[in-house]
Amino acid sequence: MKIIKTVEDFKKIRSELGEKSLGFVPTMGGLHNGHLSLIKRAISENDVSAVSVYLNPTQFNDKKDLETYPANFADDCALLEKAGVDYLFAPTYPVMYPDDYKYMLTEKDFSHELCGAKRPGHFDGVLTVVMKLFNIVRPTRAYFGEKDYQQYKLLDGMVKAFFLDVQLVPCPIVREENGLAISSRNRKLSAEGLAKAPKFHEILASGGSEAEIAEKLEKAGFKVDYVTIKDKRLYAAVFLEDVRLIDNVER
Repeated sequence: MKIIKTVEDFKKIRSELGEKSLGFVPTMGGLHNGHLSLIKRAISENDVSAVSVYLNPTQFNDKKDLETYPANFADDCALLEKAGVDYLFAPTYPVMYPDDYKYMLTEKDFSHELCGAKRPGHFDGVLTVVMKLFNIVRPTRAYFGEKDYQQYKLLDGMVKAFFLDVQLVPCPIVREENGLAISSRNRKLSAEGLAKAPKFHEILASGGSEAEIAEKLEKAGFKVDYVTIKDKRLYAAVFLEDVRLIDNVER
């Protein structure tokens, strides 16, 4: 696996690849089996694979959340190497934001709902960094997990709005055997929290109205951020031990 840290170096490599298909998985590090499922698809469905590891500060509205994000670059590199990834793009903030984030990409509708309603600027940061990554990496296909389904829908809209030449591939949520959606943030939970967390998905999948589900979650010990049905999908975000968990199910 080759590690690239500058825009110029990656663009040179991409140019040399010519017409070869490139599968891309953008991440913030803290890699787990959910990321690995995306990476395996990128490797199997393309000639060349690339992963980015970049903890993007512009999508964090809470500085404490950024500072405590559970990621270890050495561990991530070892996992990617073992998986058989061809290229790792690992830029720094000055590389990704030479303008110091004076320019940003904004969506004016769906990004202000659900997760966006309580996390001002979050999706501006997501859309901006992914647009930058797409322009650098120029992937044939980019892979995103459906756990962050609102994010996927916004990125899909961005690709269509700006006529980007990339195919977005949504991938099913990877869960633990107990139903908990795998997430880097699960590592911040105590043993007691990890034992309670699977009730989140169990309650979401149990049926009922938004109000009924929210009530069940509160009784189970979760602090509810939102429970919303939109376009035949139930979205929810909760707090457990001050750790924010999200999930969604089709309705």
